[in-house]
Amino acid sequence: MLERRNRSADAPHEDLVDHLVRSTPLQRGEAARVVLDVLAYFDETTEEFVRRRHRELQSLGLRNEEIFERIRHEMPHRAVAPPDLSARQLRRLVYG
Repeated sequence: MLERRNRSADAPHEDLVDHLVRSTPLQRGEAARVVLDVLAYFDETTEEFVRRRHRELQSLGLRNEEIFERIRHEMPHRAVAPPDLSARQLRRLVYG
């Protein structure tokens, strides 16, 4: 993930950056950052996703029972659907 953030977006994704510049009000540098952010988002592992979503939902005041149920329903909609994990498996990803 870090490697992608440090790598220049011009070479491998120049066509996508060009498209964003043509189709949005974004400047070239902004479009390149958007592409890198999206790539980093989709590079997120199942464990990273579960931990991030747990923190986000916990900060909204949700309880673990609600959080793990919500995460279980969100996971199949990821770009590459991870395996179906039980609430116990999700809890172990967060707390070890």
